Amino acid sequence: MDAATEIRLLQMLDKQDITECLVRYCRAMDRFDKELLLSCYHPDAIDDHGAFVGSPLEFWNYYHAWHAKLNRAHHHSISNISIELKGDTAHTETYWLFESMNPDGSNSLAGGRYIDRLEKRKGEWKIAARACLIEWNGALGEISFPEGAAEAFAATGTSSRDRNDASYMRPLRITRPAKADPIP
Repeated sequence: MDAATEIRLLQMLDKQDITECLVRYCRAMDRFDKELLLSCYHPDAIDDHGAFVGSPLEFWNYYHAWHAKLNRAHHHSISNISIELKGDTAHTETYWLFESMNPDGSNSLAGGRYIDRLEKRKGEWKIAARACLIEWNGALGEISFPEGAAEAFAATGTSSRDRNDASYMRPLRITRPAKADPIP
C-alpha cells in the first residue's frame, strides 16, 4: 500500500470514530444513559447549548432534568456530518433534528447544527467543545393511524428511557410468533 492510501485509510478510521461519538451522544440523550453521554466528552469539555453553558456532567444534570420534566419521549437525530481533520483535532458541523412527545400530548420539532471541536486523546476521539445552534422550531399536528394500526405497531414493545430499552438487549431475541395482520 502506498503512503497516500495509508494516510487516507487512517483518516477514514478517524472520521468513523468521530461519527460514532456523535451518534453515541444522540443515543445517550434519548435513553437517559449518563455513562454513555459522558463517554462522548473529554472531562474538561465545555458545552454551550444556549440556555446552558458548562461541563459534561453539568450538561447531563441540566438536560436530563429538562427532558424528564418536559418530554415523555424524544429523538435526537443527526445527518450531514462535515469533518475537518487537523492532526489530533477535528472540527465538525452536524445537522440535528429533535422530535419530542410532550406531557400534554403535543409534539415538538426543532432543528439546528452542532458545531464541535473534537480531540483525539489517548487514542479516543471525544468532544472538547460544542456549540448547539438552534435554527428553527415548531409543533407537529396530530398524526393519525388507521384504526388498530397503533396497537399493532405497539405489540413489538414500548421504548424505555433507560437501560431496559430493547436497544440494550444482547443478543436481540424475537420471541413473538410470526404473524402478518392485514393492514387495517
